[in-house]
Amino acid sequence: MKYVLVTGGVVSGLGKGVTASSIGVVLKACGLRITSIKIDPYLNTDAGTMSPFEHGEVFVLDDGGEVDLDLGNYERFLDIKLTRDNNITTGKIYQSVIDKERKGEYLGKTVQVVPHITNAIQDWIERVAMIPVDGMDGPADVCVIELGGTIGDIESMPFIEALGQFSYRVGPGNFCLVHVSLVPVLNVVGEQKTKPTQHSVRGLRGLGLTPNILACRSTKELEENVKEKLSQFCHVPAANILTLYDVSNIWRIPLLLRDQKAHEAILKVLNLESFPREPKLDEWVARATMFDTLQDTLHIAMVGKYTGLSDSYLSVLKALLHASVYCHRKLVVDWVASTDLEDSTRIEAPDAYKAAWNLLKSADGILVPGGFGDRGVQGKILAAKYARENNVPYLGICLGMQMAVVEFARHVMNLPHANSTEFDPNAKTPCVIFMPEGSKTHMGGTMRLGSRRTFFKVADCKSAKLYGNVDYVDERHRHRYEVNPDMVPEFENAGLKFVGKDESGRRMEIIEIPSHQYFVGAQFHPEFKSRPAKPSPLFVGLIAASSGQLDKVLQGCSNGHVVPAKHQFSNGLYTLAAHQNADVHSNGHAKKLANGLANGKYYPNGNGVHA
Repeated sequence: MKYVLVTGGVVSGLGKGVTASSIGVVLKACGLRITSIKIDPYLNTDAGTMSPFEHGEVFVLDDGGEVDLDLGNYERFLDIKLTRDNNITTGKIYQSVIDKERKGEYLGKTVQVVPHITNAIQDWIERVAMIPVDGMDGPADVCVIELGGTIGDIESMPFIEALGQFSYRVGPGNFCLVHVSLVPVLNVVGEQKTKPTQHSVRGLRGLGLTPNILACRSTKELEENVKEKLSQFCHVPAANILTLYDVSNIWRIPLLLRDQKAHEAILKVLNLESFPREPKLDEWVARATMFDTLQDTLHIAMVGKYTGLSDSYLSVLKALLHASVYCHRKLVVDWVASTDLEDSTRIEAPDAYKAAWNLLKSADGILVPGGFGDRGVQGKILAAKYARENNVPYLGICLGMQMAVVEFARHVMNLPHANSTEFDPNAKTPCVIFMPEGSKTHMGGTMRLGSRRTFFKVADCKSAKLYGNVDYVDERHRHRYEVNPDMVPEFENAGLKFVGKDESGRRMEIIEIPSHQYFVGAQFHPEFKSRPAKPSPLFVGLIAASSGQLDKVLQGCSNGHVVPAKHQFSNGLYTLAAHQNADVHSNGHAKKLANGLANGKYYPNGNGVHA
């Protein structure tokens, strides 16, 4: 097994995640099998209980692991399926060591950071690296490891020490360190400054790690004299100094690495020069080029609770982007804070209320993603009501589906007290109830998590056609509450069809309104299995309906041609500095959050540094 470690210096948010993913893409294109590990130095056991505002979205894996969003990057870029153990946290490591100590496995020794914690880290890496993640038998050839945080952070010190030891454990020719650093350009001087990177490398070497390759983030390509200076002061060959400069879309990053012969440098360090193949990245070239030429814009209103931070909905954004590229449309996401659609905002902040409704009404399609808690749910209900009454394409995910059901009960079935017991435990008409596959008291890892099977109950429904007329699909879940199965007959008699259910028939998975051009809700999260070459079918349906192409797409599905071979649908499954080239226009809402996305337009260019 060969290992490539990606670290970051100077500042956070440089794009270690997309760099690690892109390195994997280039090596995979050379014919190597790749697996990935993400190390997060925080004390949480996993990302499941962390606020989206704290750390972006929680990405869910097939095995139910709630992990860092960077693992979503790896899955989308490399088309692999990772496990919960591919995300290492300080909490997991310390918990495993303490459990062993309680069982007496250390034979009375004093348990210390060195060697016990550092050994546990190394053993974990070696064990997980051997797990196949690409559907083939046997271990991968190369494991790409990303160390979260920035060199010098106190919390990452045990991992740096462990990785220093690990480089000696696996021996020369089996370990390559890629250090991602910043080369800023000061406006006053106008030249690229190398001192931050010099200090970062000095700090890294002082901790026992020596970089083999430098990946320098900058607004433009590094000048030759700058490379020579970095080579001299950082003791890295000039040929091993790469520039990760700003590009038009995220899919150009692997091409950037290929053009600078990054694969040759890495293969040389890993003694894999016997792999003479040049990376075959024709599909990436075609996708990146097509994205840059898209002209016809399409507006999708994203009605969410966490619109102040776009990373909170990163997988949803990527799934929308994959589908829009497939449908040859230039995506514009109109961010609508769900609270701003509510009557209380009309009184407290009328300008924000007006701006939110203007965005919603001007959109070509509406998407209501998942969320937890009662804040903003009334706004989501209003968005579903507007889409239903005005025949606007609608996709509701998880909570977005549940609120569509509540809205239907209130305004079509005349049940004014319809609600979810998540928000009103004593609801007179409980449309959405707690379903016992979890715990009400323990928050972490107690939900209905991971891949579950959904069976189509209506053969000619839009969802089944989009998935290629299959009998069932496997999608990922993350929820505690579900539609009350006892009310399903009433809903169906009123016109709301439950076209997808679990194997027991008691859990409702997909809803549709047949008379609507596209009104679909999914209890699962289809965004987690969307890939650039295999967009999620439900997202393709939304984009196709919003751009007037749904009939054509459905007809193609009915003929057995879901998509061209290189653009297959998948029912199973990207950034360089958080959406660096995106144009965000705020409506000036007084409550607008830090990055100005509370209400406004977001033009995705495929960039963002978490893939």
